Amino acid sequence: MTHTLYGRMYLAAYDTDAGALYDRSRAGFLLRTAVLAELALLGRVADAGGEVAVVDAGDTGDPVLDLVLSRLGAHRRTWKAWMRADRAETLAAVEDRLASVGLVTVAEHRAFARGARREVTALDPGGVRALQAELAALVRGGGPVEPYDAVVVALAAAGRAHHLVSRADARAHKDRLDALTGRLDALAPALGAAVRGLGTTLVAARGGMGGS
Repeated sequence: MTHTLYGRMYLAAYDTDAGALYDRSRAGFLLRTAVLAELALLGRVADAGGEVAVVDAGDTGDPVLDLVLSRLGAHRRTWKAWMRADRAETLAAVEDRLASVGLVTVAEHRAFARGARREVTALDPGGVRALQAELAALVRGGGPVEPYDAVVVALAAAGRAHHLVSRADARAHKDRLDALTGRLDALAPALGAAVRGLGTTLVAARGGMGGS
């Protein structure tokens, strides 16, 4: 359905029964982290003493990746700080991109005293469910996992996307999930550490400490 890591992450976080993301606030973190991981896997950014360092600032050909890459080039911050920053902007950019390639539709609705509310509809819910089933099977299986899918599953578990990684599977396959998260450790140690601490970050964000 989509060859981008962030696109797979978005569809993995989409609840087809509800017709919306499983949790928009949590999904913002997951999408932001997925973009950072994708840029790292593409060799555009690297870990420099726990901070994100831009290695190649050239155009990637993808508007979402280019948007985030331009932000990363303006400051040196930790992976955790970049996971928290600009996540609403990234989430909207991902949705706009998926709409432009025909995977979703996006409608803006005015919400009283709260600005606009986005309604995002997956155009192929059956395809989304098939992708999610494929990803969920990776948690229980023991075979090799492609890098993008390893990141998506690790993030879904860390972000408590229980429609994809159930509580029972998280307990029963803890070693498998740890191994998938370990792929992030190998990519950028500070990124892996930030993902392992994502649960605490999400709790802090819900308490008004997470920034924007």
